[in-house]
Amino acid sequence: MLDYETLKLVWWVLVGALLIGFAITDGMDMGVGTLLPFVGKTDVERRIAINTVGPHWDGNQVWFITAGGAIFAAWPAVYAAAFSGFYMAMLLVLFALFFRPVGFDYRSKIADPRWRSAWDWGLFAGGTIPALIFGVAFGNLLQGVPFRLDELLRAHYQGSLLTALLPLLNPFALLAGVISLAMLTVHGGTWLQLRASGAVAARARSFVVVAAPIVTLAFALAGVWLWLGIDGYRIVAEPSHGALPNPLAKEVVRAPGAWLDVYARLPIAVLVPALGLVGPLATALLARAARPGLAFVTSALGMVGIIGTAGISMFPFVMPSSLDPRSSLTVWDAASSHLTLTVMFWAVVIFLPIVLGYTVWCYAQMWGRVTAAEIETRAHSAY
Repeated sequence: MLDYETLKLVWWVLVGALLIGFAITDGMDMGVGTLLPFVGKTDVERRIAINTVGPHWDGNQVWFITAGGAIFAAWPAVYAAAFSGFYMAMLLVLFALFFRPVGFDYRSKIADPRWRSAWDWGLFAGGTIPALIFGVAFGNLLQGVPFRLDELLRAHYQGSLLTALLPLLNPFALLAGVISLAMLTVHGGTWLQLRASGAVAARARSFVVVAAPIVTLAFALAGVWLWLGIDGYRIVAEPSHGALPNPLAKEVVRAPGAWLDVYARLPIAVLVPALGLVGPLATALLARAARPGLAFVTSALGMVGIIGTAGISMFPFVMPSSLDPRSSLTVWDAASSHLTLTVMFWAVVIFLPIVLGYTVWCYAQMWGRVTAAEIETRAHSAY
């Protein structure tokens, strides 16, 4: 049996891997949805774009569900505090996601152009709104969330649900939202260039070439802003990492540049943000050179760098508190019990290779049987 401190660290890595897996797989589908009204000028072209993700979008969304379940089980305090504070935002994401299953299944059931156009814009909303809100949420985490814990470790937020929503839409959070939206849309564009053909692939390629450098520029701007304009969080005293969780037992201070402490302690960590800067630029160059397969890989690596940068910069914080820094939730003091983490760990060890193997097999089967030309000929199907 692994010790408690090691398990806490392992689950931080696993939750991060699930979030990155969700961004790479379902983020691709969201990116296609965002691009749908722009890469498809005719009904057939839009159906070609939909057919590139139609067979597997629901399987990709399982990453999102699994990540949410992992947060609930591994970090129940984070789950409770986050869903209380971001309740309206999460509802907006949920309502936007409703458009996807209904749109994929019912768009082509009626030949009326107005019906199909309405569902095309619904799929656009189902891709754009979640991508934007996820970025805004991360932007607010880096600034601190306005909550505090009472003596019973219950989270209390400042203001009502509606009044608490407006401060979340601050300039830095919106910049993070733009990074998230552009990053996922570029990823979807590389997939369209890879799996579609003709005018759809050409328009997707043009978008990727222009938008991918914007991801790098916005990511660099966010880094400078985080360094010069936003206070980070730093733990100055805390119990043993293997102790029973108690968020209020530590002492936390806010300080300029504290989010960059990890790069001073561990210089090799700078490779992670470097990957986030270089990945989108390489994607643009490879897309321009008509190498969509490699462009898809570099786009995924860039996403790993961008999301990983947020994770390691905040470590060990998971949900900092702007009202009471001591109430901030960390990897060490927001975790479930030792037994819970142990049982979940062995479940992951046993079942994750099976799930990943099946996923790879399904993609291999689909790739071998459905070519870009066949996707185009199936443009009149239900998808």
